[in-house]
Amino acid sequence: MNPIDSHLLRTRRDFLATSASGIGGVALASLLAEEGLLADSDKAGFGDPMTPRKPHFDAKAKACIFIFMAGAPSQVDLFDPKPKLNEMAGRSLPKSVLEKARFAFIKPATATLMGTKRTFRKYGQSGMEFSDLVPHLGSVADDILMVRSMHSEEFNHHPGQLQMQCGVSRFGMPTMGSWITYGLGSHSRNLPGYVVLNAGRGSSGGATLWQSGFLPSNYAGVLFRTQGEPVLNLDNPRGLPPLLQQKGLAALNRINRGRYEQIHDPEITARIAAYELAGRMQVSAPELSDLSKESPATLEAYGLNRPEPKGIGGRGKSGETYKDFARNCLLARRMVERGVRFINVIHASWDHHSNLDPELQYNAGAVDQPIAALIKDLKQRGLLDSTMVVWGSEFGRTPLGENRGGRKMNTGRDHHPFSFSMLMAGGGIKGGQVYGKTDEIGWGIDENPVHPNDLHATMLHLFGINHERLTYRFQGRDFRLTDVAGKVIKDWIA
Repeated sequence: MNPIDSHLLRTRRDFLATSASGIGGVALASLLAEEGLLADSDKAGFGDPMTPRKPHFDAKAKACIFIFMAGAPSQVDLFDPKPKLNEMAGRSLPKSVLEKARFAFIKPATATLMGTKRTFRKYGQSGMEFSDLVPHLGSVADDILMVRSMHSEEFNHHPGQLQMQCGVSRFGMPTMGSWITYGLGSHSRNLPGYVVLNAGRGSSGGATLWQSGFLPSNYAGVLFRTQGEPVLNLDNPRGLPPLLQQKGLAALNRINRGRYEQIHDPEITARIAAYELAGRMQVSAPELSDLSKESPATLEAYGLNRPEPKGIGGRGKSGETYKDFARNCLLARRMVERGVRFINVIHASWDHHSNLDPELQYNAGAVDQPIAALIKDLKQRGLLDSTMVVWGSEFGRTPLGENRGGRKMNTGRDHHPFSFSMLMAGGGIKGGQVYGKTDEIGWGIDENPVHPNDLHATMLHLFGINHERLTYRFQGRDFRLTDVAGKVIKDWIA
């Protein structure tokens, strides 16, 4: 086949999506303009896939810090007080309820309700209720939207985590950080548009929680470490002069561009962009990770110097978890200041099938102070209005105590996708309100159910994106973050 015929057989979208410069860059910009994601096709810099692009309409949010508590915190012990649950502790639920439910480990025939040892109090002018385990979050109650009516179809961790991060529970799908950076690009030239920060035990979903799926790989999340080299393999090997590295990268660039001319693979242009970004990050990443210029008061507010509690811990502990999580929250603020679009802060595991009380105390203690400090810090710096902070997980936990064989009865809770809680603040969110209502024991939803697709639709809306228009054609179909569902919840928007 001659080169002209080969060229003509390439699809329009493949051609546009793979072009990093020259006439291809012009074509890419033209397509983005058609889709409402770029207003002017003749602006300089349109060839860079991470160049900031205009949203569909005026945006309230410019950045998002998504704090993901993998493993599923117990909402009835943290955010959704149920006095009736304590009254009914030890009782069974009707068979009509249990026969419709799926459990991971509970044996329905002998399951009984389990109350909570936690006490709740009201905070702020809103009177929002928080458990005694999260008093710092209570101190920012008037900035928080508490959603008590989340629900999901998935009752196992990995599918549930994929649904919350990707909109659907299938492998190979882009995560919301990838979708947002694909739609809007990044304001940072020297850092990735999408960054991941881990603390504690690793999540069951692993790297699938920050994958780009079928989107080009430059839209995937980049994992930053809490210790040592911020990004693995970023530094030059010992003894490699900078000039030699530059010559090596130039050679790789020539090889990649030559290969692109042969097969027109979009991953080649993503690879070129990655090498260029890595070169810039050799300076920017260490500067980002250096907290020496942060004031002692700031470090104290985030709790970087807190000691690890003695005598409690377990699934959520790995190394210096308290310090690592606090550092990650502070790094998230620093990334927002430097133009990073989406930061995913992951802490696992909250999977408390047993030993609930001490392990929940440990995990809540690790995250309560740093998250509250992050919200206060963003607000003090004038960044909260444009930075969305989201706290959540894949599902919640049962009002029933877990009765799995071989374990002490009723010391933990099983997976519960039928109702759970999430918190949001900033980025156009109307704080100081509780949205949704569960029944008297926290089993099901009585008012205003919210699906992850609704959450994502609303988040995209706050970024100025119509969730039905942000699409990517793959294998003959237009995909989107919200799949074929999702509605914008206007009551959340300030």
